[in-house]
Amino acid sequence: MFRLLLTALILMAVPTAANAEAQNYEFDKKHTMIMFNVGHMGLSHSWGKFLDFDGDIKFDEESPENSSVDMTIQTASINMDDEKWEDHLKNEDFFDVEEHPTMTFKSTGIEVTGEDTGKLTGDLTLLGVTKPVTLDVTFNKAGKRPMGDAYAAGFSAKGEVTRSDFGMDYGIPMIDDTVNLVIEVEIEREKPSSDSTNGTDDSEDDSE
Repeated sequence: MFRLLLTALILMAVPTAANAEAQNYEFDKKHTMIMFNVGHMGLSHSWGKFLDFDGDIKFDEESPENSSVDMTIQTASINMDDEKWEDHLKNEDFFDVEEHPTMTFKSTGIEVTGEDTGKLTGDLTLLGVTKPVTLDVTFNKAGKRPMGDAYAAGFSAKGEVTRSDFGMDYGIPMIDDTVNLVIEVEIEREKPSSDSTNGTDDSEDDSE
């Protein structure tokens, strides 16, 4: 069951003509958070998040290897709860949003490591540079929402990115080279098939 549900997030293969049965999922953006933190002078970890993102997700429950995810994040949507700080992160020292308005993530593979855990590998493109990134993913829950026809699944993921690998080396070592990723994701689709619950108790799902 976990392999099927986890693949809805990590969606391990490039789609082919064989994926005619793959179903489309969408991000529940109210409950999806793309966050990061980075060490500052050894004193603290500063937190931020990206507010604008979207993606193409296809999931084949019968053949998960035919599923895929392709996610795009708008770099100018970075939020640090401080306008001056955000303006600096948007300039050429960091995300250079005028030249590189988006960064993308495309899944390439998964290794299931436990009953509800796995490792997601994908290609992250940032500042025009593409590097592999691995995320440790935990499957939280899945089931039909109690209101409406949507079928939802939720995941938590953590990982690390070495920003200098992408050419973002401003402030090192006062600002850490390693950026910690913390991601919370909910995805959903409409009108689930009769066998989609996989034994999940729908009555426990939160419709909010």
